[in-house]
This record gives sequence, structure tokens and C-alpha cells, in this order.
Amino acid sequence: MMDFQFHVAADNFGLLLHGLLLTVELTIIVMSLSLVFGLVVALAGRARFIPLRWMVKAYIELIRGTPLLLQLIYIYFVLPEFGITLNSFVAAVIALTLNYSAFISEVYRGAIQAVARGQFDAAAALGMTPGLAMRRIVVPQAVRMVIPSLGNYFISLFKDTALCSVISMQEILFKAQMSAAQNFQYFTLYSMVALMYFAVSFPAARLVEHVDRVSRRAFTRRTH
Repeated sequence: MMDFQFHVAADNFGLLLHGLLLTVELTIIVMSLSLVFGLVVALAGRARFIPLRWMVKAYIELIRGTPLLLQLIYIYFVLPEFGITLNSFVAAVIALTLNYSAFISEVYRGAIQAVARGQFDAAAALGMTPGLAMRRIVVPQAVRMVIPSLGNYFISLFKDTALCSVISMQEILFKAQMSAAQNFQYFTLYSMVALMYFAVSFPAARLVEHVDRVSRRAFTRRTH
């Protein structure tokens, strides 16, 4: 019979909280890197240098065509065979950043393509080079358009960090697994983990919805 053991919850709260803080830290670091690297990848995919565009497309297709779990395992367990040994946190940052940058780059690409062609023509009429027009006119507009989508990716990333337990990174799920292996209180511990995830992801989701509404209203005012 399932029975929530409050004394077990109290004894393990600090342990799980530490794991949750590590999860949040990992999420913030990876998302920050992915926002920058994803934009670089999106811009590189529009380069005139054809081999560079091919490399970008190959990278995106490779990431989208393989599971994130496999990417984590490969970086942590396979790279040491080539003399590259990484601790679990660094391996998690690299794997998650490579994965999310590929998907976020596609979001950026779609937003850049959504910018009206007239913006490019107006920039050219003012004497701007294509690169300058991209930096000063196109990219700022594209970034504003993708804010709601990026918020959803942030929430997804927060939950995907649970996969890092397979490479022994001591995030919240790994902490729960280790404690449950000792006291067999699976219901209590995993219920606590679920509540902690929800306590972070639910307010974050509401914040994303708020940002989405604000950005839509701002866009409506600009276009009327």
C-alpha cells in the first residue's frame, strides 16, 4: 500500500533541494549558451560559403536524428576512448547545449525568414551592408518574435536535465534514485521529486504565457 512517509520526506528534503538547485543551475547555463550558439548556427546556415551551410545542416540533422539520451551517453562514455574525459556536469552542459542549440537555431531561422523582405531593401537603400542590416535590423526583430518559443524550450530543458542521471550527474532525480536504493521509499521520494519539478515548471509556464501575451499586444500596437 502506498503511504507518504513524512519523516522520510523531511530527512531527504535538503538532499533533494540540493539536487534541484543543481538542476536549475544546469538549465540556466545550458539555456544561456544555447541562445547564443543557436543564433550563431542560424546565421551560419545563411552564409554564402556553401561548405559552411552544409556543415550546419549536417549538424542539425545529426542532432535531430539521434536521441538526447544517446548524445549524453556518447559524450560521457565514448569520448574517453579518444582521450577526452569529462566530468558529468561538463558532459551534461556540452550534450544539452549541442542538442538545444540545433533546435533553437531552427526557431531563429524561421523568425529571420519571417522578417519582411522590405526590411532588407530599406537597409540596402540606406547604404547598409547585408551583415550590418542583419545585426541592426533583422536579428533584433527576430529575437523579439521568438521569445515565447524560447520560453517553452527553457521549460523543456529543465525537465530534460533528468536524463543526466544516466551519467551520474547528481541532479534531483539522481539524488532520489540513490536515496530510494537505500530506504526503498520510492513513492515518497519520487512524489517529492514530481512536486519539486512542478513547483518550478508551473510558474515558469505561466511566466511564458504572460510574456507571450505582452509580446503579442506590443506587436499589435506596432502594426496598427
